[in-house]
Amino acid sequence: MPTSTLINPSNHLLPNLGFRLTNPTGNFHQPSWLLHFPPFLLLLLLLLLLLLLLLLLLLLLLPYSFFSSSVSSPLLDHLQSELITFHEFSKFRNEKEHRLWSDVEGSLALLSAIIPRPVQEELLKFKDAKHDALNLKTFSVDKIGGLTGVELSAGLHWYLKYWCGAHISWDKTGGAQLSSVPKPGFLPRVQAAGVLIQRPVPWNYYQNAVTSSYTFAWWDWERWEKEIDWMALHGINLPLAFTGQEAVWQKVFQIFNISSSELSGFFGGPAFLAWSRMANLHGWGGPLPQSWLDQQLILQKKILARMYELGMTPVLPAFSGNVPAALKSIFPSAKITRLGNWFTIGGDPRWCCTYLLDATDPLFIEIGKTFIEQQLKEYGRSGHIYNCDTFDENTPPVDDPDYISSLGAAIYKGIQGGDADAIWLMQGWLFSYDPFWRPSQMKALLHSVPIGKLVVLDLFAEVKPIWISSEQFYGVPYIWKVVVPFLSCEFLVTCMLHNFAGNIEMYGVLDAIASGPVEARTSENSTMASFFNFNLFLEVGVGMSMEGIEQNPVVYDLMSEMAFQHKKLDLEMWIDLYPRRRYGRSNPSIQDAWNILYRTVYNCTDGAYDKNRDVIVSFPDVDPSFISEEEMFTREKPQILTEQVSRRASLKKMKSSFDQPRLWYSTADVIHALELLLASGDKLSKIQTYSYDIIDLTRQALAKYANQVFFKVIKAYKLNNIQGVAFYSQHFLDLVGDMDTLLACHHGFLLGPWLESSKKLAQDLEQEKQFEWNARTQITMWFDNTEEEASLLRDYGNKYWSGLLRDYYGPRAAIYFKYLLHSLEKGDRFLLNDWRTEWIKLTNDWQNSRNVFPVKSTGDALNTSRWLFNKYLRNPEIYDI
Repeated sequence: MPTSTLINPSNHLLPNLGFRLTNPTGNFHQPSWLLHFPPFLLLLLLLLLLLLLLLLLLLLLLPYSFFSSSVSSPLLDHLQSELITFHEFSKFRNEKEHRLWSDVEGSLALLSAIIPRPVQEELLKFKDAKHDALNLKTFSVDKIGGLTGVELSAGLHWYLKYWCGAHISWDKTGGAQLSSVPKPGFLPRVQAAGVLIQRPVPWNYYQNAVTSSYTFAWWDWERWEKEIDWMALHGINLPLAFTGQEAVWQKVFQIFNISSSELSGFFGGPAFLAWSRMANLHGWGGPLPQSWLDQQLILQKKILARMYELGMTPVLPAFSGNVPAALKSIFPSAKITRLGNWFTIGGDPRWCCTYLLDATDPLFIEIGKTFIEQQLKEYGRSGHIYNCDTFDENTPPVDDPDYISSLGAAIYKGIQGGDADAIWLMQGWLFSYDPFWRPSQMKALLHSVPIGKLVVLDLFAEVKPIWISSEQFYGVPYIWKVVVPFLSCEFLVTCMLHNFAGNIEMYGVLDAIASGPVEARTSENSTMASFFNFNLFLEVGVGMSMEGIEQNPVVYDLMSEMAFQHKKLDLEMWIDLYPRRRYGRSNPSIQDAWNILYRTVYNCTDGAYDKNRDVIVSFPDVDPSFISEEEMFTREKPQILTEQVSRRASLKKMKSSFDQPRLWYSTADVIHALELLLASGDKLSKIQTYSYDIIDLTRQALAKYANQVFFKVIKAYKLNNIQGVAFYSQHFLDLVGDMDTLLACHHGFLLGPWLESSKKLAQDLEQEKQFEWNARTQITMWFDNTEEEASLLRDYGNKYWSGLLRDYYGPRAAIYFKYLLHSLEKGDRFLLNDWRTEWIKLTNDWQNSRNVFPVKSTGDALNTSRWLFNKYLRNPEIYDI
């Protein structure tokens, strides 16, 4: 596909597909666009032309009335736009040219934060678009060309990455490594003919519905601006934009005669809004102050303006049916049902059992329409793509396909009522875990929406890609579907989920990431047409749908690059280059270390989702006698998503069994990789990316070692060995304290910024207390607890953060060990209820405490890592007794 042939002059729903790197001394020429089609796409285009000729023939033979109502959709426009030539670009409207030039100017703002001003001035010298003699569908610069700010920014990143050996990640994971970028006047030149980098698919999706709470909850505009710049540099053009929607909902519900006071028990607190929006809970952590609502709406308008400025298509929220209780009394005849308990203690009605308006009720469409209209009124524009996940962990009451079809149709009708060009984007998570969604129910839902108006994300494609088993879904795998008479084109959006709850763990499936998007695009299901059915499956996007960010930078570096890769990567070669880019230099030892990491922590192939259950951050609430020898010293079969269960349903096991920590690699190999990295540290210790990596790897190795120490405590307890329990318990607690010291050496592993950023958004002392309580509660234990019963939602959002280990995780473990020793000393059973009572009190007190934690790192990362390696990992058997 040529760089820009997918831009349709009639709408802005499809993005530009790439960027060009050129030699400033050479001529900028656009080759013939047909030469840039991959062979299979050229074959596909010829097939489409043949089918169009067939349709024209049918048009002559059949009554005109058969075709009198034309089929129109963005994807049909997309297919038509394949035939647009470069010369036709000159016919675009002046206002479109102005918009595109604004996108280009918008990209300049982020550059000064990434590269030094002198280098920026040499690298990017824009030509005046109005006087540029080049008749191309691109704006030309001396080195980088692209149609939008996203494409220019991605081009800049590509140039820095592969010509200058630079690396860009989040600040918390080491930030940008730019020491390898040459000084002004010595920047590398690309070949005279230039380099054209094209997207194989138009969309690069970003975020998850819960990222807004696990990561973004306390962000101000300064942090959001950095994130949007990061998105642009990584080529993201389809991000979720959920901030501030509660303020819009307040205005919508006022139209339906619901007062602000009646909404106080509806919205969740600032750290729990994601689950409030999904109808999992209501009121918990609230009420939301009016100042919060107003602030977030202002912030959302800045976010959207910046996204539009860069040429992104923000995905706005849509109505899913979640309504406040007051609506039931105002509209008594409406079909409103109360949902079941979502992990609260005893089904506490203050927080659980939310109300859901049936999509078949006329009021549903009216509210849905009003919500879209109110957003358009507030924001002034829309990208026409809206997210709605009515059935995410909320199963429909009836499985009749006709009823399911009516639900889907009503949901979309509500969205379309406010925006005639609307497209419904839906997460496909529900099809992975809920046995309710059998083929007939899935088909009913996916076929209930007008053609070309539904996008379903293959949310967990790096572990369990749905497209592979598409036949079980009646030929409708997670799709963006377009149908014309006798021709069906079905479109995939494959996503990488990777992270749950913002947990910190070194984990990845790099092989799947480097090949999965390409396989989805080139498999028989995605490229071959059936002679009889003419079914075509085309992947239209890739994406990153993690629940939390700012971890595992290698995974996100690779996944973002796959948005521009047409073929499977030689991953061994890519890994060899990665440390050179990340640290600005490399040597054989560092490369060996990363090759080990690639084959161990980043080669998880057990088909499980990654939920960190290390003992330190997810301490077992169980009688030690229930922890069997097999559980202690063998790997538990992981929770595999081919078993149709919710990722949170596994929490229910915790009442009666030990939630086994997960291990999928050789710990000895990972410790050797750490040893290799530490041996090269003297020349790298001042580089932030290196400091982050050695802390993270040392933490990973020590965390798995701590699991084994805990097992030794339990083994000693079962042998009635008081000395062994005392020794290994203290060893475990010393290790937790030492890990806290390690994590304090880098600002990416601090508790303080999470808490302080929450307080900065408060307007007074009461809000400050409320917001800090929200922040502390999200990462520990949700919902009210009885004295002897802890919430099942405990440690789900656990973090390896300095301050949290020393102040909460360590004291919690000490309580458990105290009762182990008490049991042996008294010759009595383990007092499980007494342990729970004391642990729950510790948690409640910690959540309400106001002690302050550092926001800046202290200590030397290299020396601390070496000290702990020598103390615990070089000869771990010295601690055996």
